Amino acid sequence: MPDYQVTGEGKVTVFLLHGIYGSKEYWRHQTERLVARGYRVVAWDAPGYGLSPLPDPFSFDVVAEAGARLIRAQATERNVFHGHSMGGQITPRIRLKVPDLVHGIVISSTIGYFANRTQAEQEEFVRKRTAPPPPGTDPVTANMMVVNSMLGPASAGPEVELVRYWASRTPPETVKAAVKAVQTYPEAEAVAGFKAVNVPALLLAGEVDQLGNPAGMKRVADLIAGCEFGVVPGSGHYPWAENPAEFNRHFFGFLERHFPA
Repeated sequence: MPDYQVTGEGKVTVFLLHGIYGSKEYWRHQTERLVARGYRVVAWDAPGYGLSPLPDPFSFDVVAEAGARLIRAQATERNVFHGHSMGGQITPRIRLKVPDLVHGIVISSTIGYFANRTQAEQEEFVRKRTAPPPPGTDPVTANMMVVNSMLGPASAGPEVELVRYWASRTPPETVKAAVKAVQTYPEAEAVAGFKAVNVPALLLAGEVDQLGNPAGMKRVADLIAGCEFGVVPGSGHYPWAENPAEFNRHFFGFLERHFPA
């Protein structure tokens, strides 16, 4: 089992899946909002993150299998997955493994599949995350440089600082393994996973996100029948922290329509 944390009680559980630079800890404020509205929350550290050991090999199927084990152990009457970035790529694959347990999907700030980016964008994605840091730069500082580059230019505040703190502490070996998994995840499997989603779904992009940008995410949303789509103004890669009011207008509206607590 991966490491995870359960907060709150209720008949609807929201599972929170972080991205490449991530942790179950950076969902703290969002978790508080969900619990205050009557939802139960399960936030995990994916394999290779936090206390969860890095598997060898690390692949999206290995990670999805861990997610399937988690929901089998922690499912309630209704279960919704919110996958962010890499978590958004893994979420449809988890659903394929346990289709009767995943009743709704929210995906934020994902590339969807590697071929959803130009060759130049693919090369920049890999270079920025795997190139040796400048001499004398410690891993946290090197990670912070990448995380800062993914935020909107005006993004600030305690929720952004919480993301910066935990995302920058992602182990370098985990980042490299996750980047390789993004590169090698077959496009056909990724596309098939999105097309197979037949539950209520919402995709949210940050307006100025250079990674999970609105145009790329709209292409992913178009693969899912009936998918809702929204753009969070002024936000970069972490929209629930950068513009929580607008993000949650979409997010809680979706939950209240389809999965009232």
